[in-house]
Amino acid sequence: MVQKDYSVGYALFIACAAAIGGFLFGFDTSVINGTLDALKFKLGTNDAQLGLAAAIGVFGAAIGAFFAGALADKFGRRKVMIAASILFLVSAIGSGYPYVFTSAGTAGNMIEFIVWRVLGGIGVGAASIIVPAYIAEIAPTALRGRLASMQQFAIVIGIFAALLSNYVLGSVAGGGAVIMDSVTRLPIDVTRIGKFETWQWMFWAECIPAALYGLLVLLIPESPRYLVARKQHEKAGEILGKILSPGIVAQKIEDIKKSLRSEIAPKFSDLLEKVSGKTRLAPIVWVGIGVAALQQFVGINVIFYYGNVLWQSVGFTQQDAMMTSVITSAVNIASTIIAIALVDKVGRKPLLLVGSVGMFVTLGIMAAIFGTAGLDANGNPEILGATAYIAVISANLYVVFFASSWGPVCWVLLGEMFNNRIRGAALALGGLAQWLSNFAITVSFPTLLVTIGLGGAYGIYCFFAFVSIFFVWAKVRETKGIELEDM
Repeated sequence: MVQKDYSVGYALFIACAAAIGGFLFGFDTSVINGTLDALKFKLGTNDAQLGLAAAIGVFGAAIGAFFAGALADKFGRRKVMIAASILFLVSAIGSGYPYVFTSAGTAGNMIEFIVWRVLGGIGVGAASIIVPAYIAEIAPTALRGRLASMQQFAIVIGIFAALLSNYVLGSVAGGGAVIMDSVTRLPIDVTRIGKFETWQWMFWAECIPAALYGLLVLLIPESPRYLVARKQHEKAGEILGKILSPGIVAQKIEDIKKSLRSEIAPKFSDLLEKVSGKTRLAPIVWVGIGVAALQQFVGINVIFYYGNVLWQSVGFTQQDAMMTSVITSAVNIASTIIAIALVDKVGRKPLLLVGSVGMFVTLGIMAAIFGTAGLDANGNPEILGATAYIAVISANLYVVFFASSWGPVCWVLLGEMFNNRIRGAALALGGLAQWLSNFAITVSFPTLLVTIGLGGAYGIYCFFAFVSIFFVWAKVRETKGIELEDM
């Protein structure tokens, strides 16, 4: 029997502990789904403010992602992860009780709520950058791909956990976070569990994984790469000795030293090139920005941030809408597993093309259904019978096509498509474009819902899915099997 050069158990424990940051990423961005009606009723928000409340965490994530790398290089990966866990915990408590600095029932409650969500968003952004970097730096080479994929898998499980938690708490409360008028479908009161309101418990549920994340990060080691960069070679050797066989630890440290000596700090000026005397952004960078933006412009996060609002708007009960969102999230998990299994076999570009075509068709079906739906006496869209089931099936097939292609493959491509000289700076710019696009789609949906309706909103996302087909065909280069040094 061949002796392995690494410890599977310890490496898996470290990766799982770190990946809880990804779980919190998914949980924090999706938990608001079940609280929107209650927030609108309790905090007196209009549609634009409601969109801001849902999207502001994404704006905070852009800030966290932008600064996390530099902070991790200065203070260490573990300290940034611990800081992220504290931000998650504080944000969860404050989001569920936006009355710490303002009196309940005042206009300032909404401002305070937004501040708490921004703090959580900063934690989300920091985790989105540091967790995969930490896992890649500490994982044995033979396990790196599988362990690194746990970040994306943890995110979709976090989304599922948030939606399931909302559903369970809504069931305990007797049917959701608010009591809806059966005629107008508008909230007339909030539900309660014990002394507190249900929507508060939905946010507070995040305190459990946030606290667990902080405790587990205290138990895992610092990145050996960071320690070698700080010339703490003995400590790095002790950590590597628990992961790798003793005979290769010294060589591993030498390899890290060599890579650090040849590493060039990323600069945004490296992304520019001169053509005919004019300075422009390199075309490959524009392709990366396009991939990152289109991943969001197809509207996927509308499903996970506004799923309950979406299905209630066409006649589903509050609890049925929550269950539909839970099912959709389970589909998301299964489809992500498909992508992880296929991305190294069939390639990146084929997966993106199949996903784009599938999203174009399913979004087109939803746009047609919601755009031609009849209205009830109060002007609410109404779909009944088989049409309602077709809408639910189409929405879930849309998630299948996204999660098995654009969801994970976007990040795989962004990590591979740039050459070594510009990779760091180009990734930072691509990540910023992704988060800002996410923010734009999320904040605009409530306004689109009341101005052009669900049919119009899905028509816009369908258009971008159509554009993505030709964008991938003409601009995206296949990276399967190509060494990073050859990009």
